[in-house]
Amino acid sequence: MSDFQFINSSQPVPDAKDLPINFSIRAPPSTDVWAKPPATHRFNAPILYKTLPLKSFKRARVSVVAEWKVLYDQGGLIIVINGQGDEAQRQWIKCGIEYTHGKTHISVVAKDRWADWSLTTVPSGGQAATIELVREEDNTLWVYLVEGVSRVPLREVTWAFEQEETAECWIGSYAARPSSSATDDLIVEFRHLIVESH
Repeated sequence: MSDFQFINSSQPVPDAKDLPINFSIRAPPSTDVWAKPPATHRFNAPILYKTLPLKSFKRARVSVVAEWKVLYDQGGLIIVINGQGDEAQRQWIKCGIEYTHGKTHISVVAKDRWADWSLTTVPSGGQAATIELVREEDNTLWVYLVEGVSRVPLREVTWAFEQEETAECWIGSYAARPSSSATDDLIVEFRHLIVESH
């Protein structure tokens, strides 16, 4: 029995023996996690997650690969803070691979009131990457690209644990295909998902 569950998806939760080794998430067209002024709030992408008290979160890591081909195809790790309630009030950080400007990029998006977005080239130029979210000693959240035994720092999110005494979080993997003109689903493969808490 897995302690993971899906939101925004009817596909079965992977068997506990497959988590964390190897599993996939299927994202239909017009799915996304995004927020942009003046009024765009999208939160309909499939997310496979477990619920933790925010104060217990330590680290999450996953490897991600897919046939990225449609603009804004994406998949990776996501942490959703206060996963209940009004969609516009949710805070979240997502990171992974996103297809834009004709190639794959490492993408990090952090949403407090609205989302912002940063991109860096996939070092190998390929279709796969390993991403890690870590609570550091100063109580900020860092996003890392893992390359072999080294970690490349991508982003610091200073506000991630501001509500840690009262908030729960969802932590897990997601996939999205924001394009409404795509004719098929995006299938993202995940390997070696790690979620550490205390």
